[in-house]
Amino acid sequence: MSGGLFPDITADDGLIHLPGFAASDTDALLALVADITARSPFRHMTTPWGKPMSVAMSNCGDVGWTADRRGYRYAAHDPIGGAPWPAMPELFRRLSENAATAAGFPGFRPDACLINRYQPGAQMTLHQDRDERDLTAPIVSVSLGLPAIFLWGGATRKDKTRRITLASGDVVVWGGATRLNFHGVAKLKASQRPEAVRINLTFRKARA
Repeated sequence: MSGGLFPDITADDGLIHLPGFAASDTDALLALVADITARSPFRHMTTPWGKPMSVAMSNCGDVGWTADRRGYRYAAHDPIGGAPWPAMPELFRRLSENAATAAGFPGFRPDACLINRYQPGAQMTLHQDRDERDLTAPIVSVSLGLPAIFLWGGATRKDKTRRITLASGDVVVWGGATRLNFHGVAKLKASQRPEAVRINLTFRKARA
């Protein structure tokens, strides 16, 4: 994992792309995801409108993001079983902090990591990440597994959307003036390997 200067950085429309930033840690990250989700399993959360999300989710850290008929929120305990979410592994924390620093956001200290599993056909529609109390901190998003098309929009849902291909090990970061930009993930394409999926780690500072 890069811990200092990272030369291959692109920044367009407020999105900082760090290609391959997490590539050397992919196997270790996936092993940690397997351990976390053995304790807090992936599940398809339900939106307030009663529709199950196509992306399966879990969390680790001090708090985790949840969704149901009551709305979107962060909670300290996993609704399945009521236990605290698994602690955030040190590798997760170090990777996210180093990526934020490389992208120009030093001092990032995440307290939540959303773990999303995209199987072929899953997608994430355009949305804003606005459930956090601290909107001054950036979002750090790590891609593992199958490639995906990241959709990067603007301040409104109607703004033009840019499509960025993210490979396994790529990291994207955004914050500051574009912290509330709309973004999403296009429908994941099928793979020649039936077992292949995309795992996305999204690090946030949920509490002020």
